[in-house]
Amino acid sequence: MTSDDILVINAGSSSIKFAVFSTTKKSLDLALLSRGQIESIGTQKALFQTRDALGNTLSDSLITAEKSKTVEHEQALNTLLEWLDKRKSSRKIIGIGHRIVHGGLHFHKPQHIDAQLLQDLEKLIPLAPLHQPHNLNAVKVLTNLKPDIPQIACFDTGFHHTQADIPRMFALPKSYWDAGVRRYGFHGLSYEYISSVLPELLGDKASGRIVIAHLGNGASMCAIHYQKSVATTMGFTALEGLPMGTRCGTLDPGVILYLLEEQQMKPEEVSDLLYKNSGLKGVSGLSNDMRKLLASDSEDAGTAIDLFVYRINRELGSLTAALGGLDALIFTAGIGTNAALIRTKVCHEAKWSGIKIDENANQQNKHLISTKDSLASVWVIPTNEELMIARHTHALIKGTVRH
Repeated sequence: MTSDDILVINAGSSSIKFAVFSTTKKSLDLALLSRGQIESIGTQKALFQTRDALGNTLSDSLITAEKSKTVEHEQALNTLLEWLDKRKSSRKIIGIGHRIVHGGLHFHKPQHIDAQLLQDLEKLIPLAPLHQPHNLNAVKVLTNLKPDIPQIACFDTGFHHTQADIPRMFALPKSYWDAGVRRYGFHGLSYEYISSVLPELLGDKASGRIVIAHLGNGASMCAIHYQKSVATTMGFTALEGLPMGTRCGTLDPGVILYLLEEQQMKPEEVSDLLYKNSGLKGVSGLSNDMRKLLASDSEDAGTAIDLFVYRINRELGSLTAALGGLDALIFTAGIGTNAALIRTKVCHEAKWSGIKIDENANQQNKHLISTKDSLASVWVIPTNEELMIARHTHALIKGTVRH
């Protein structure tokens, strides 16, 4: 029996995360076959790791560059394709799905990638400079390596397209709105996945007033009602909202003017500060890794944690107001699903909302961690952006690819 597989790619500047999902002639359901990452791209030796759906190691090796060169995306992706080609002959990749961070004004739904779409998406690089160029570079490399395999763009901004105009507006002259200066929101693939599993977990309450906290190295929150985005913390770029691993979060625009005019900083220096040297890393002076901060007895590490929790609580209040109430709070992503202490702190600060958590359930990372008398339920739900991308990719190509 032939298995048609979907390859999912999430490419960054120095790493590529990937996953492979399978479907057969007898079923359209997608099953995870393997996932992994290629790390330390841009150095002479990159680490290639792959594990199966149960976590068993399939590959753990080094990709070595030629003498006096470094491993770049083309060599890394070629190594991945060669590894995939060594599998059973009954397996074949029929489509490649990409996480594309920014879809701008015009791209909301997943779509086939062609030269024109690539050109249009390159114009959005200034809005997502840490992600967009590397997302698109992977598309170009794979187009050269496997030109016959269709590639699908899945946009991280797309889920928020359901928001009304007012929540997306800045108080600027209308000409800027017309030019596309508005709040787009991000982490949409994560929010879309969480929304898709809510009926299974919350039943008829899945359509209620829910805030999802996607807490990771990149962090944001989203208010949803009837499983659609109503408001979110990120805006025009992925800088706004919560403090993140290395990003500042919401900042008075006057600070930017001060840095440019009084500190005589160049625009690229300001960008580097706000994107790469602020957030948890900047405040703690130690690390952008929440695990290291929680394990540290440094006063500055504690301050970074406290600021992170404080901002989450502030945004929870804002999003609850946007919804007109709160029926459920959901924690997801790396910090959200693994850091029980952060969840404890957030829920303690949010006692104004009537939230009460069962600390035993919280420490055990159970799905439902609120008490029976909590006015809003509290959940821990791991996200799965890769599966969301695979679903979209398969849905787009299944009508054009013969099985």
